[in-house]
Amino acid sequence: MPANRRVIAVLAAVIAAAGFTLALERAHIKPASNALDPRVLAFHVGDVRSDFTVGVAPTGDRTQDLSILDISLEKVRDHFYKPVNDEDLLKGERTGLLRFLEKKHLSGTIPVPASDGVFTDDEAAANKMLTDAMDKYAGAASADDLTFAAVSGMLASLNDPYTVFLSPREIQSLNELIRGGDFGGIGIYIGKDPKTKDVEVLNPIEGTPAYKAGLKPFDTIVSVDGHLARPMDLDSVMNLIRGKVGTPVKLLVARKGAPDKTYLVVREQIHVPSVSYRMIGKDVGYIQLYDFGDTSEQEVTAALNGLFKQGAKAIVFDLRNNGGGLLDAAVQVSSKFIADGPIVSTINRAGQVETEDAYQDAVPPHPLVVLVNQYTASASEITAGAIQDARVGVLLGVRTYGKGVVQTIYDLPSSSAVKITTARYVTPNGRDINKKGIDPNIVVPMDPKTVGLDAKDTQLKAALDYVHKQIALSAKNS
Repeated sequence: MPANRRVIAVLAAVIAAAGFTLALERAHIKPASNALDPRVLAFHVGDVRSDFTVGVAPTGDRTQDLSILDISLEKVRDHFYKPVNDEDLLKGERTGLLRFLEKKHLSGTIPVPASDGVFTDDEAAANKMLTDAMDKYAGAASADDLTFAAVSGMLASLNDPYTVFLSPREIQSLNELIRGGDFGGIGIYIGKDPKTKDVEVLNPIEGTPAYKAGLKPFDTIVSVDGHLARPMDLDSVMNLIRGKVGTPVKLLVARKGAPDKTYLVVREQIHVPSVSYRMIGKDVGYIQLYDFGDTSEQEVTAALNGLFKQGAKAIVFDLRNNGGGLLDAAVQVSSKFIADGPIVSTINRAGQVETEDAYQDAVPPHPLVVLVNQYTASASEITAGAIQDARVGVLLGVRTYGKGVVQTIYDLPSSSAVKITTARYVTPNGRDINKKGIDPNIVVPMDPKTVGLDAKDTQLKAALDYVHKQIALSAKNS
């Protein structure tokens, strides 16, 4: 069964994660691949996050817009994992507004109010800058857009790529990701070739309309319902493919060595599992985890139980191209392999340490190889690092991405949110892997695009060789 390339986008709540520049037909989601701009996310849903209502139209409510700015300023000052300078935040707000106006082809002049370090006065200064912009550019730019630009600029001043403003659309993407989808579509992952700019099929998900229609990896999508795909960004292509359940979408597809072909595919409700698994031979169970979502722990548990019933004597656990997910899910999944002890520790700005321990529901010990690569990030690194530190398995592949910070999502009025880096994390042995990554026990280089292509998957082959030797050694010693 071909591996589904699950993906990462903007995620929510306490987060330890990263994302990539290819995309999935789901909603502003970026999958792990050979992307040029990897930024990975991983996250933990905590009490600060509630379910978000999405797709709300702009309200034009100035009081609400100012509340968005005020709450964002307050959360950054109180919770960012490093000390914050109010003057920098005000300058960032101004920069964000000016950049937005420049994109709208408006010449902007916005003075910077001086910061006196008193929160209430700085909040008033931030509000005045935004209201002055609203008054000056009323009619040319909406108050909502100016507010979003102001908050985005403020957060950008922190020089932290993971601390960002999330629009209602991005919150919708987040909810779909952690819940496994449930949207109207055809069940296909797409990406844009960085050289040709062609929109390509990464993988049709088995059992979905795309899979049944005969779409294959490396197919080029020429057009969607008559709209040429190449000039569009992936979001636009993705939004054309998605739609109401029961309605058709027409794809013109080019395939190497064959004439162009039109596919008429009827959309269905798509649910994307976070796990696929199978037996390889008679005694090795293979599990690939695409991200850490709401149901990942249950899916991994079901996979392990199913594989052991089929006679698995060893497990290959594939975390390659997995950009992260829920921190709670990382602890839960790690607990399936680690009987007891710490899984991860987070450290906030004040130096307070919070340790998450194993749930004590591990499966019986078996030879275990965890496959990792340069796009194994954040929550994936939490699990990989815990398994390596606990010495219950070996890591095989190449050095991981290296994202050792976590974020918290704070919801805002108008169904938007801010994602703020609130802590860093270390492995059970105290290793800080941020911007360093985790070195595998066994190094086997490989192109990440060949993950799941068994004939070319040299890392999987090396993992199978290793576990077969461990099985043979166990049989000899028993």
